[in-house]
Amino acid sequence: MINFFYESVDIDIDEERVSSWIRNVIMSEKKKEGEISFIFCNDDYLLKINQDFLDHDTYTDIISFDNSLGNELHGDVFISHERVVENSVTYAVSVEEELRRVIVHGVLHFCGFKDKTEEESVIMRQKENEKLAMFHVEHS
Repeated sequence: MINFFYESVDIDIDEERVSSWIRNVIMSEKKKEGEISFIFCNDDYLLKINQDFLDHDTYTDIISFDNSLGNELHGDVFISHERVVENSVTYAVSVEEELRRVIVHGVLHFCGFKDKTEEESVIMRQKENEKLAMFHVEHS
């Protein structure tokens, strides 16, 4: 089950469309859908999580907590809408496109992809692009 929660932000997401796309992403990686929650919040909310749980004192666009069991994906993905908006300007993409990128980024972490090294980051970006293309093909 894919869930959406909104903490201190009011954004418009086509939850049904995004859920369908995420299910297809999960299947394309030969994984199974468990319970995945996306929590959209502001910078301060995510900063507090970063400080409390990861001992980092920095703003970030996404934090994912992976609770997957084998091939069944479970977890929470916290997304700062403020960072998404700022990143959309930095990368010259729409807010919707950047939001989809961070959503799928969190799911890809649950699928086992990392981004700590330069090599891992390159692979992660390739996977993000591949999965973003699935959204556009599926919903165009």
